[in-house]
Amino acid sequence: MGGVTAALCLAALLVLVGGRPLTQHKPYTPGDGRPHGAEPPGNDTGGDVWETSRERPQLRSRPLAESWPELEGPVDAALRIHRRDHPEEHQSLYLFQGEKVWSYAGGQLRPNFPRLIGDEFPGVPGDLDAAVECHPEECGGETVLFFKGDRLFSFDLELRRTKERPWGVGPCDAALRWLERYYCLQGTQFYRFKPLEGAVLPGYPRDLRDYFIPCPGRGHRHVNTSWGDAGDRCSGQPFQAITSDDSGRIYAFRGGLSFRLDSWRDGWHAWPQGHSWPGLQGDVDAAFSWDKRMYLIQGSQVSIYLSGRGGHQLVEGYPRALQEELGVPKADAAFTCPGSAELYVITGNRVWRVDLTQSPRRVDRPQPLPHDGVDGAMCTAEGVYLLRGDSYHHYRDVAELLAAPLPAAPRSIAADLFRCTQ
Repeated sequence: MGGVTAALCLAALLVLVGGRPLTQHKPYTPGDGRPHGAEPPGNDTGGDVWETSRERPQLRSRPLAESWPELEGPVDAALRIHRRDHPEEHQSLYLFQGEKVWSYAGGQLRPNFPRLIGDEFPGVPGDLDAAVECHPEECGGETVLFFKGDRLFSFDLELRRTKERPWGVGPCDAALRWLERYYCLQGTQFYRFKPLEGAVLPGYPRDLRDYFIPCPGRGHRHVNTSWGDAGDRCSGQPFQAITSDDSGRIYAFRGGLSFRLDSWRDGWHAWPQGHSWPGLQGDVDAAFSWDKRMYLIQGSQVSIYLSGRGGHQLVEGYPRALQEELGVPKADAAFTCPGSAELYVITGNRVWRVDLTQSPRRVDRPQPLPHDGVDGAMCTAEGVYLLRGDSYHHYRDVAELLAAPLPAAPRSIAADLFRCTQ
């Protein structure tokens, strides 16, 4: 590994774990609910802040005092609060150090800060390890989770009350919310947990360097060599299904893996399907979303998942026969457009329309497509996308698709949808 790249990987890890050596946690005081016997770190680098963005993805650092001159030394925890109905707090950045908290809005220290953590967040102790905002759709209300040793405190921003919740993972060096999922970081490892229950999901801990940090010789492809080209977003291997849900999240499927396309923060990584859709195994032939539900078609069966708090949950009684559920025996691709209850099912060079509000559901007479077959399809506010091989074809709407005498010009899936440079 080159010196510069190695340094960046190490620096990224130092940021994620609060600027402390990778083999140690933050120092502990007997009686504060933390493990005993841990020695304080000898070379704290927490005087710097590291940044990355979509426009400038390479990690870069600058002194902490450059942006927050009132704050000296390392930060114990940090979070940003989003409360559109409370403009005085919305987008405010909170930095925690010892018994105090600093709050910044628009880069300026807010009035009456710094102040004691217990005054701003009654019931929350000082000397925290980590903190993360929990959104209402995942926690049932506007909430902040605070971590200290082996204790988890849940603070209700509306009621201004704190409750202690079960937490069996131990101290978190940092905590974060990423794509509606919650993670506790410990050294070079991380856990995914359910914010309402504090329970850790199966399959953890995992290594940060294989998921969150782009280090040479590491990452999903290196850890999961059996994935082959299916796990490489830029390989050009065809996708078997693609869909956009009610919230605008875009998912693509191939080889038992799923990709999230709408958020650059995800890095467009491949994930095993079961990571987001519990119990889902095998290839997905077609996918579409309607009424806060995602329909995943596999052969002659369809599974329906509810989209809500904590991800996707399989509806009881599924999978069921596709013919019984949608009135079609098979599907190469399927899509619904935003705000519409009309489902379009593609098989070969024909497309069938299904009114999802009908019961039982029946298909209309098939209409011809300007394609002899597609691998996947989706419809967004920008139009209809048909995937075939390593290319996609774009149409302004369903009417333009059905009226087209010839296929629209092919475009690169890797370059346009995954931002691959080659």
